Amino acid sequence: MSTHPQRFEILVVPEHIEGDDAASLAEHAIRSAIVEATGQFGRSGYPRYVGDGVEADIDPVTRTVEALLVDGAELDYGLSVRVLDARDD
Repeated sequence: MSTHPQRFEILVVPEHIEGDDAASLAEHAIRSAIVEATGQFGRSGYPRYVGDGVEADIDPVTRTVEALLVDGAELDYGLSVRVLDARDD
């Protein structure tokens, strides 16, 4: 049984947005997705999470995105991604 989180929220935000406040990040996000663990590991060696058109290899300890595709493509320059714990609504 995995002790890794099973879900995360991914926010794609303009690179200049600073801070980690979830409400502020959500306000500036140009795309969001809830991703769920697939039980597989990506080429990066980290667990693979997929959902809402997003595929990400995420280090579940540091919440660092090691690899990311949005609708099958890499992020454009000037964009960054933030990882939040998924809300249970």
